[in-house]
Amino acid sequence: MPASQRRTLLDPYSIPGALQEMVPNDSFRAVTPSDTYPIKGGPARALYVGVTGDVVAINENGVAVTFTAVPAGAVLPIVTARVNATNTTANNIVAL
Repeated sequence: MPASQRRTLLDPYSIPGALQEMVPNDSFRAVTPSDTYPIKGGPARALYVGVTGDVVAINENGVAVTFTAVPAGAVLPIVTARVNATNTTANNIVAL
């Protein structure tokens, strides 16, 4: 295949403004809810919820916000550094 036809990885930081949020995330990791420890690998741009339940995420001001009855397979498009163990009943959460 000629070099001109090869695909290259897209650097999301080279895209201006709000378009960055539309770039797929290649950094995903399992979330272990904790009332003290942040999500490993840094803040998530979104959370995938594998098993229905409540998700208690910490917002940018350090305030716990509860997302109630999040259905299995849902993606919460939120930036969060931590998911609290207390009152989080959803399972199989993945940080995106």
